[in-house]
Amino acid sequence: MTKLNLCVDIDGTITTPYYWLKDGNQYFNTNLKPEDVCEYEIHKVLNVSREEYLRFYDLLGEEIHAKAKLRSRARRILCKLAEYHNIHYVTAREKKMTEVTHWWIDKKKLPVDGIHILGSHYKVDKAKELRCDIFIEDRYENALEISKAGYKVLLIDCNYNRLPIPKEIVRVKDWDDIYNEIILYSDRKLKLDVA
Repeated sequence: MTKLNLCVDIDGTITTPYYWLKDGNQYFNTNLKPEDVCEYEIHKVLNVSREEYLRFYDLLGEEIHAKAKLRSRARRILCKLAEYHNIHYVTAREKKMTEVTHWWIDKKKLPVDGIHILGSHYKVDKAKELRCDIFIEDRYENALEISKAGYKVLLIDCNYNRLPIPKEIVRVKDWDDIYNEIILYSDRKLKLDVA
């Protein structure tokens, strides 16, 4: 098996995608359900201004991230993948979320070769720096941008990213799908390296 550099987003990718919803509903006095989250930008989902959302995030962001739940089988699959591949978490979270992010990854006992907190959705330069083979992402726009830069992207299915995708991006429904795609990719790469 060829050793790969895997870049993995955090929110909505290894976490459940709607873990912020309960706190958002409570804070903004709404009653949204996961099926109502058909847009990535949370302030638009909540129907509040970006400034109102940012006040909410400043106040409760660390607490919300600290209690985020893992997607089903994410830890198990990441641990299996880490036996053969490098795992780099690449997140758009703000720099002020560095401590809670490291704490959460440690608490969840996730394998890690690097944690990269960018404070921006632009992830192409980090993918290049890490010599990324596969990028696992949930944000539609990120997936397009990363793919356009020449990287293989696995887009994990969420209510908010179900727009048409180019053939270079693979839509996956869960972490078992992610594992299977990575094994296929690794086997193909090994055959090309041997040839």
